[in-house]
Amino acid sequence: MGSVHDFLALFIRWAHVVAAISWIGSSFYFMWLDASLKRRAGMPAGVKGENWTVHGGGFYHTQKYMIAPAEMPDELHWFKWESYSTWLSGFALLAVVYWMNAPLYLIDPSKADLTVWQAVLWSGGGLAVGWVVYDVLCRSPLAERPAVLFGVLFVLITAVSYFYGHVFSGRAAFLQTGAMIATAMTGNVFFVIIPNQRIVVADLKAGRTPDPKYGAIAKLRSTHNNYLTLPVIFLMLSNHYPMTFGHPSAWVIVAFALCLGAIVRHWFNTYESGASGLAIAWQWPVALALAVGMTMFASAGRNTADMIANASAGEGGGEAHLNSALDAAAFAIVERRCATCHAANPTFAGFAAAPAGVVLDTPEAMRRRAGQIVAQAVMTEAMPLGNITEMTEEERAALGAWAGVSR
Repeated sequence: MGSVHDFLALFIRWAHVVAAISWIGSSFYFMWLDASLKRRAGMPAGVKGENWTVHGGGFYHTQKYMIAPAEMPDELHWFKWESYSTWLSGFALLAVVYWMNAPLYLIDPSKADLTVWQAVLWSGGGLAVGWVVYDVLCRSPLAERPAVLFGVLFVLITAVSYFYGHVFSGRAAFLQTGAMIATAMTGNVFFVIIPNQRIVVADLKAGRTPDPKYGAIAKLRSTHNNYLTLPVIFLMLSNHYPMTFGHPSAWVIVAFALCLGAIVRHWFNTYESGASGLAIAWQWPVALALAVGMTMFASAGRNTADMIANASAGEGGGEAHLNSALDAAAFAIVERRCATCHAANPTFAGFAAAPAGVVLDTPEAMRRRAGQIVAQAVMTEAMPLGNITEMTEEERAALGAWAGVSR
């Protein structure tokens, strides 16, 4: 059954990535298209601008109407299923990977002693509550002050990340924060943008003049989606990098990612609108400074590079790191706390094969993987998953000593 579950997760993850590519791709394309529109003489009434492009051996001529054309076309394409399929596949992945394996991926007893159902309710309920709070804010007077609203959202997302970091495992806290943002983004499409567009279309078909407020409301939500896309991608990818979610103050890294992603996206938006000079000169230096700041913060107090270098010094050579006594003690810890999953034939019921192909069931295999052991179990405490085998602080310190690392 372990293999069936793994393949189910694989196929859903595959579908999720494909759907996300289509959603993000269409979103980025339309943002570029909107910024590239040029006003020329002789355009029909109501046209904001037009764009000529060439692709695949053909030419495309696009015009944008600020509200709508005088007559509706016979066929109108709606871009919505890219968003819906991304959220649906992501929700399925959350359920299959994190909810069905809650003791491994979602629950951290050292933070909150939750049952599986309690953890699932906290996770699913958080998505719903996150959308409601966000929607209320967007319908409040803050909508008239977009910059202030975005600042409030930044503070709330960071606070939510801090909260989840004290409820779930570090890996799940990042994933849950990203899923909450993604839920708000799809909620914008499903509950606001598409319904508003339908109202405009219905008015046109009935011969009424559409109210421009619906376009303004949709524009605000679309702008949020645009600026939140890159931070969400960072949060979803972070589960492969324990130096992010495994940091004691991981919520600060989330704050860095929100700023970094938004600034990079702002550069693209500004550049594509035809701006030049200082308007497109400040973003990349600031983004670089934020990236360096995030790296330094994540490494502060851990001396990450030295840890990995010291731990990896003996990798592949099979040499003992300190002495046979420490070697034996380290293997006893690894055998007891890690090898139930990371073995040629795992004894833990959740795995049919060693996760990521990492096998630690012999002293030689342990030495070859010293760098990974230090990164996952000593520096960030990302492993064991959910600390399911209850590795102690003393055992982590002993592994650090074995690898020549001072915690």
